[in-house]
Amino acid sequence: MQLRLKTKITLTMAALVLAVVGVNSTLYVMTLTRQVIRQANERALVVTHHVFFQIQTALADSAKEGKVPASDSAEDLRAYLQSSLEDSDSLKSSITAEMGYSPLIYEISITDANGMVLASSDLSLPEKQLPERTDFQQLVSGGFSSQLRTLYGPARSYEVSYAFEQGPAGNKAPFGAIHVAVQSGLLRNEITPALRSAGLLALASVIGSVLLAGLVSSISLSPLPRITAQLDRISKGEFDQKPLQRGDEFGQVSTKISQIGMQLRGVREIFSTLRENLDQVLGGLDDGLLLFSLDGRAVMVSPAVERFLSMPSDRLLGRRAEDIFPPDHPVREAIKLVGGEFEPVASTEVILAGPDMPPRRVGLSVEVITEGGTRMGALVKFTDLESRERISTQLQVSERMAQLGRITAGVAHEVKNPLNSMRLWLENLKASLPAGDEMPQQAVRVLDNEIDRLDNVVKRFLDFTRPPEMHQEEASLKTILEEVLSVQAPQMDKANIKVVTRFDDVPPVLVDRELLKQALVNLLVNAVEAMPGGGVLTLSLARHGEMAEIQIGDTGRGIAPENKQRVFQLFFTTRPKGSGIGLASTFRTVQLHNGSIEFDSELGRGTTFRIELPLARQLETVLSRPRETGAAVARNT
Repeated sequence: MQLRLKTKITLTMAALVLAVVGVNSTLYVMTLTRQVIRQANERALVVTHHVFFQIQTALADSAKEGKVPASDSAEDLRAYLQSSLEDSDSLKSSITAEMGYSPLIYEISITDANGMVLASSDLSLPEKQLPERTDFQQLVSGGFSSQLRTLYGPARSYEVSYAFEQGPAGNKAPFGAIHVAVQSGLLRNEITPALRSAGLLALASVIGSVLLAGLVSSISLSPLPRITAQLDRISKGEFDQKPLQRGDEFGQVSTKISQIGMQLRGVREIFSTLRENLDQVLGGLDDGLLLFSLDGRAVMVSPAVERFLSMPSDRLLGRRAEDIFPPDHPVREAIKLVGGEFEPVASTEVILAGPDMPPRRVGLSVEVITEGGTRMGALVKFTDLESRERISTQLQVSERMAQLGRITAGVAHEVKNPLNSMRLWLENLKASLPAGDEMPQQAVRVLDNEIDRLDNVVKRFLDFTRPPEMHQEEASLKTILEEVLSVQAPQMDKANIKVVTRFDDVPPVLVDRELLKQALVNLLVNAVEAMPGGGVLTLSLARHGEMAEIQIGDTGRGIAPENKQRVFQLFFTTRPKGSGIGLASTFRTVQLHNGSIEFDSELGRGTTFRIELPLARQLETVLSRPRETGAAVARNT
């Protein structure tokens, strides 16, 4: 679906705001997460020191009361320590206070050197082995993504421990440790409200930016409907259109459109004049002319043809050559009509007769019309032998019609003039905008990109309509295919595409190597893009009679039935970033080489393109016929 310019501007601005908000939110979440984890670690360390102080106080109180260990053995020392801790009300109060004051701490335990719990905020743990927990320092020093996965994954327990020693000075040994446990779920509960607020702020920012962008784009692009209406009226033939009275770029564009309308009116007048002159020339000719298009249909019939074929000229227009000249017609054999295609006939004579016309000798010739090496159609001439010299006048008419096509192509060049003017004024606008105002700067950048895109479309159109210069030479299709595959191999490997080749020995063909390579590259690129998840690309080369056939098949998505008739149309594409020129260019290249291209496709199973090109020897034989028999052949594509 083609998005409107207003929609594109709105979506672009919304995407930029979303990106900025996303970056800021990520930095905020990262900072908040690290801050909460660091505060939990610092608080746990402070708790260990407070508890250690209370342990020292409990031992000092026991000493004042005259309590001493029964002996210096580890068992007696442990019993003495446990008794002192159990009798210390201040230690119990301190642990209870720390648990109530620190919501991120869910357990405080004191263990001996073997990990047995002596005292704990969890009354079920004393005299039990303390469960092993991960050092909280690992979470503190971990990366942001690791911290986030830990906090929002399954609940895990971490601890901050502080070991203390017991014994005479200079000979102290590890005696016990203080363990402060922190659970990831408590840290998550601390962070989640702030994250929810950040998410709501981001959502509100995006919604606000979309509304603001829609408003700005509506105001900025409000002249476009009037310019569109102006173009619609010009397309209907109403060329005298007044431009918009505006001093901005839209006013300049409207003025240029009005100028183009005036130029189109001039072109239309020229076309009408040429058509009138052509009708006058054809009406004054004694010779009969039948102009056939590439598909073998009569597109121009001179009035004099009626005298030769005994059929009104208006009944001949649009009919196929096989219908005008059926197999039993005396002209059929002379014009060498094979498969709807005309072979050139320099000059021959036939005897024609009609219901009201006695038999008479008629001169007949067939000229295959080409431009830039491309077959365009055929011109069949019926000539009274007494007025053969007047054929040259008709050839001049054909040249005038070709010039009309060049005049139409010149109109496309006029589109570039307003584009250049828009570019200059846009640069002036850029220079005059304040540096800190982002919204106008963004609008200017969008307009700049759209002008570039339109300029590229015009360039591609002009390049496409300009006949290329052909440099034909005998070449091996197998070699050309291998060269194209070697160039495209990295892209296919990256796309996980398996290539299967079947190349038969085929005689050389007469081609422009670079044009044909580009045409094949276009087909290979389309095949790769049709298989985004990988697949199999089959490339084969075989000979069919006097033609070489190239097949390029893929196992991709296939072509929808409604698009099959439009595949080779210029600027038609179904890809978001496609230009619609690749297949049209390939089709034209095959035509320039007197070949044909067709395809089969099935949705979900893939597409196969087939290209047929005449062999060099066969083409040389055909092209040599004018020198030997006064005839030549060009294949209809």
